[in-house]
Amino acid sequence: MPETLTADLVHRFRAMASDITVRIIDPSEEAPGAITRVEGIFSSVERSCSRFDPTSDLMRANAQPGEWTNVDAACLGAIETAYLAYELTAGAFDPRVLSSLTALGYDRSLNFGAGDVVTQATDAIGPLHAPWALAIDAPRGRVRLGADPIDLGGIGKGYAVRLAIAELAGMGRAALVEAGGDLATFGDGPDRAPGETRGWRAAVEDPRGGSEPMAVLDVTDASAATSSIRLRRWTAGDREVHHIIDPRTGRSADSGLLAVTVIGEDTAWAEVWTKALFLSGIDDIRVHAEDAGLAAYWMDAQGGRGATESMQARVLWEGAA
Repeated sequence: MPETLTADLVHRFRAMASDITVRIIDPSEEAPGAITRVEGIFSSVERSCSRFDPTSDLMRANAQPGEWTNVDAACLGAIETAYLAYELTAGAFDPRVLSSLTALGYDRSLNFGAGDVVTQATDAIGPLHAPWALAIDAPRGRVRLGADPIDLGGIGKGYAVRLAIAELAGMGRAALVEAGGDLATFGDGPDRAPGETRGWRAAVEDPRGGSEPMAVLDVTDASAATSSIRLRRWTAGDREVHHIIDPRTGRSADSGLLAVTVIGEDTAWAEVWTKALFLSGIDDIRVHAEDAGLAAYWMDAQGGRGATESMQARVLWEGAA
């Protein structure tokens, strides 16, 4: 049940391997029903897009990627968004990395929070050369993935947050949906320092560890996402690996970066750009982010930080180097 904090309505639940928080300020009478629908959105996206459930719509399509498979609206929308991202980033964002993740032992839900994770690894999958030959038949609710299975983990949460924040429109003066670092807000928010207007603020985890964030950002009337190798890293055979796969190599990206955050108008697209910029590498991330007009913030392997010009105004505080 949602909890009431003064003029706020707050609901927390677990979905998509993340803690989800929904907060509505000055809620309307219809707000509790909207929160119930938001929880349903996350449940639906998780149920249909999970790669860890062989009966999910995604995995049924992956089982026969060269054939037509009927999928529900949530899965269809996520696949469609992933393909648009693949085209927009010229293949830097490519969900056809499932075989690489599986080869590294990430073929099941791994308990990263429990400490060191070790898996058996097979030979790494090579780079993806062929264009993604996806076919979508939206009127019939079916997809044909092409030659390779896909993983929607890189966009699924952002897609769910996109749907969820839209569901909260008109349900209060301001609202937040946050899912494991992916978030969206509208309205002027609850936070206000002396002499400042109210706004939404988000602490970005330091990818090196510890309890102090690497930065606090203004995320008022915006969406944000972070890609980091802080949590999802493990030992596969004799190699240290992480979950951000470079489609050019089929291996964990070796970009010199530890984390990338992007703030924009849509959480799914922010998530896409964090992955694409992560693959740009330490030498090229700034020029790629500026060319794309992105508000981006990042940390490299030496603890150095960088931010595009449009992000600098949103950086409210930075932790120690």
